[in-house]
Amino acid sequence: MKTHLKQGWRLALKHFYIVILLFIYQLLWGFFLYRFIDSVVTPLLKRYPADGALNDSAVRLFFSEAQFQLMKTDLIQPYLWMIGGLFACRMLLTPLFNAGLFYSLHRADDAGGTKFIEGIRRVWKPVMLLYWLESLFAIAPAWWLLPRGLDSLLQSGTLSELLQTTLPGAIGWVLWIALLHLLFLAMQFGAASGNGPFHSLWSALRHLAPFAGLSLLMWAIGAGIALFVTGLSLVWAGLLALVAHQGYHLIRTLMKVWTIASQYDCLQSRTQE
Repeated sequence: MKTHLKQGWRLALKHFYIVILLFIYQLLWGFFLYRFIDSVVTPLLKRYPADGALNDSAVRLFFSEAQFQLMKTDLIQPYLWMIGGLFACRMLLTPLFNAGLFYSLHRADDAGGTKFIEGIRRVWKPVMLLYWLESLFAIAPAWWLLPRGLDSLLQSGTLSELLQTTLPGAIGWVLWIALLHLLFLAMQFGAASGNGPFHSLWSALRHLAPFAGLSLLMWAIGAGIALFVTGLSLVWAGLLALVAHQGYHLIRTLMKVWTIASQYDCLQSRTQE
């Protein structure tokens, strides 16, 4: 595992300009999503009762008016179209970046630098198809889990009772998404490398323990860094916390590329055995 981490780090540094590109992409996505949410939420909050008029009847009137506007008017339709357009753009752009990165990782030893743009041109179709299938299978359990979760929320008398009924399903859903991600990631590696998605899928299933173990380790490192930055922001609020918080997004993107490169090396070394 240590060998895969070192090789993944070497590949991540070699593709550092892709890290910068992904960082800018995530930054722009976060900015536009924030501006969209702000444009929706802020006008609603302006109608929330002020402190002097904050009582049960005023709050109930506020929520009744909001419910009426959402359910009985077409006020929400432009916002639904807007958020649908944002996520459609993300569903189109993310697999393109993935295709370029995965192909470039496979061609890392070739002369002439990275092959990011060439990878987008050559393998975007299978990578995008696999990415969409993964997303579809990942959200499929919501058709069964969300209605039952809503019923539990309305019928549960206490928080512990709510957790007892919803937590097993939520944990199962998270595990399902994690397993899907690993298997479809392997298939995208195969599509980008030319080995074929099903050949890489079989290799991932045969070596699932080291592949998943390495992934869990990298995810744990990323979660630890996130907790450290969050704790720093809470304890030392000020310029240092602001710099750490802004720099964290670049570190998170670097961690993501390092994780993918390590996963690729782990799977590729076993595919060649």
